Amino acid sequence: MAKGLSKKMMMGLLVAIALSGSCKLYNLERQLAPTDADFLSKVRYLITRDERKAFLELPDSEKPKFIEDFWERRNPVPGAAENVLKTEYFNRIERANKLFVGEGTPGWLTDRGRIFIIYGPPTDRMTQPMAQDAYTRCGEVWSYGNYPVVFSDPTCTGNYRLATFDLAPLRDLNINTPGALNVRQSGALKAFGEEKRLFDFNASLKIVSEDAQKIEAKIVLDVPFGRIWFKSDGKKMTTTLDLGLELMNAKNEIVWQKKATHDLALDEGDLAAKGGEKFVINIPLSIKDDKIIEQLGQGKRFVAIILTNRTGSESMKKVLEFK
Repeated sequence: MAKGLSKKMMMGLLVAIALSGSCKLYNLERQLAPTDADFLSKVRYLITRDERKAFLELPDSEKPKFIEDFWERRNPVPGAAENVLKTEYFNRIERANKLFVGEGTPGWLTDRGRIFIIYGPPTDRMTQPMAQDAYTRCGEVWSYGNYPVVFSDPTCTGNYRLATFDLAPLRDLNINTPGALNVRQSGALKAFGEEKRLFDFNASLKIVSEDAQKIEAKIVLDVPFGRIWFKSDGKKMTTTLDLGLELMNAKNEIVWQKKATHDLALDEGDLAAKGGEKFVINIPLSIKDDKIIEQLGQGKRFVAIILTNRTGSESMKKVLEFK
């Protein structure tokens, strides 16, 4: 009995010590000067637990030196005047704040913002604003090479939560990993430049007429020019958008498909002048096949729209209810 009590007392003592240490650090954090508090908040994706503890316990007079050493330890080129990791880190925070809005918190503090900052922009991003089941609707899938990272918004309220918890395959892209920024310089990853936002488009659908012999509908896509990546052929800024459409019945069976390409070629000056303008694609649908119309049947029907920007190989998928 005494031995058992001793174990319980020891466990209680350990818990008390742990809680005491946590409370101490919490109180120290509350007492930080605004500039020190801002530093600690901003480096949350970089700082280790030991570094955080050391920083909080330092006298205020020594904190500036800690901050200086903190960034120098992470400088890819020790002693260099410009710390490219520090620059890239804060650039990602700034971009995340612009990209991921509407969740009631700054973009860099959202799940998508956190992944964007730690691992950089994905090679591909596909968005599905509505699907056939509650689990997959309103989700996003980011691809880093062949590895998918899934964000889920089952309530379709614009609050995306990370649904992929094994991020070990991305360790080489982690900004905390030595050499990670060099890895980011290759392939399609360069498509996400300083001023370029994630590839995206808006879509709307309207059924013009429908009967047992024919379905007439119209889909309109608009793609902000600022989200399209172009390449120069020496005379023009060019790219190609590949469009894929899939019409699905209530059983999630694809009953109709269509593919098309849209070539864009603009003078560099004309492209710069377009600024916030959008490239509009009008897609008329005319289905007269009795078999296809019968396969569509009753119940909810959907159309999947897949748009790929060949330059950079960026893709975006959206699913609309066909009604």
